[in-house]
Amino acid sequence: MKQILSIALLLIVGITVSAQEAENNWHQFRGPTGNGVSANATPPISWKPADAKWKTEIPGSGLSSPVVWNDKIIMLTSVKTDRVKEGAEAAPAQEETRPDQGRGGRGGRGGRRGRRQSPPPSNYHDFFVVCVSRDDGSELWKTKVNSEVPHESHHGTNSFASGSPVTDGSHIWASFSSFGVFCLDMDGKVVWDRQLGKMKTRNSFGEGASPAVHGDTLVVNWDHEGQSFIEAMNAKTGKTIWKKDRDEQTSWSTPVIVEHDGKVQVITNGAKRVRSYNLANGDVIWECGGQTGNPIPTPMVIDDMAVCMTGFRQNAAMGIPLSSEGDITDSEQVVWSRRDIGPYVPTGVLYKGTVYSTKGSDAILTAIDAKTGDTVIKATRLSGIRSLYSSMVAANDHIYVTGRNGMTLVLKHGDKLDIVASNDLGEEVDATPAIVDNQIFIRGHQNLYCFEKQ
Repeated sequence: MKQILSIALLLIVGITVSAQEAENNWHQFRGPTGNGVSANATPPISWKPADAKWKTEIPGSGLSSPVVWNDKIIMLTSVKTDRVKEGAEAAPAQEETRPDQGRGGRGGRGGRRGRRQSPPPSNYHDFFVVCVSRDDGSELWKTKVNSEVPHESHHGTNSFASGSPVTDGSHIWASFSSFGVFCLDMDGKVVWDRQLGKMKTRNSFGEGASPAVHGDTLVVNWDHEGQSFIEAMNAKTGKTIWKKDRDEQTSWSTPVIVEHDGKVQVITNGAKRVRSYNLANGDVIWECGGQTGNPIPTPMVIDDMAVCMTGFRQNAAMGIPLSSEGDITDSEQVVWSRRDIGPYVPTGVLYKGTVYSTKGSDAILTAIDAKTGDTVIKATRLSGIRSLYSSMVAANDHIYVTGRNGMTLVLKHGDKLDIVASNDLGEEVDATPAIVDNQIFIRGHQNLYCFEKQ
């Protein structure tokens, strides 16, 4: 049974690695399968900042979630420099701040606060891929991959380095979107880079989708207010394999790649349609309308079904068979659909057949059966957290919910709400934690923390 589960993990992960490597690392945004789950980790349940095995300051600003491969932890960051483009005045200091994100704040991308557009920055920003030691948090290398003056600003709660990297243990792929897509080796040397253009995001909210990798193919989703597209490129060289235009507005959703019935599907969230593309040629296999605007949550996969959710201003959640073909909007092929749940910025977690999700970015938790859509735990407001951007993660029969105020609630997996621990980091958090072995890694706004179960 263990071997069968390991093979299933690899089909969803889409990277040619051994079962043990897939299970023992957190190589991409939301972990081995993209569902936010580690199948064999046993991280701590309770901690305090003073309990950290180590903490290390990460320079600059970034909401990139850490990814872990063996002894390396990798993330992205941007650093505002003192250099100003010719003919411009230095930008005000608040350019890199998040005005609506005090501890416990309720701000969100597109929320009522922080919506006023800021002028484009005048200062150069340096863009880095950073690697630290899993053992002690020391910096192993830091590679500057680009230096530019951003063409537009970002929402007060976003950053210029919000996408997460992905690795297969031999290479690292990092997307800074408008500032470039890069492939590095595990020692931080740039192998290739691509410039795909300049995004024009809705209300200058900024960018943030992560790339996805399957074997030798890298997939980048590029939804913005111009001509949106999705592109598959050779992961080893960066050369285009196929590119398809998308009828979509700005989104921040990371694709998920899964193999089903002999085809590898690239599933992308969108405001107009959730779409599944054939990885081989970019053809649309199936599509389904019914989502809401500003799509950010990543699709999740259970067996032969995709679970897709959104939660901007309204809520939507649906279960879509991977065997679907064509446009199945409002058809009987949709297994289940609900309008009372759906996260905005964070993605829920799909753990042992149950989807745990917030409503919007508020700390209102609902759990549903992933296969039927039936309610498992009714909507309940979580104490100690007001809002969250960090996506939920799970391991060892526990669900980890981290609020923007730095509080992580640990829930016992089951059919009732059972909060077993409340852990205050003392630092604001928007990045999604990574879980490996007996450790959990949490990136705050200033520091990366490692907490270890003794």
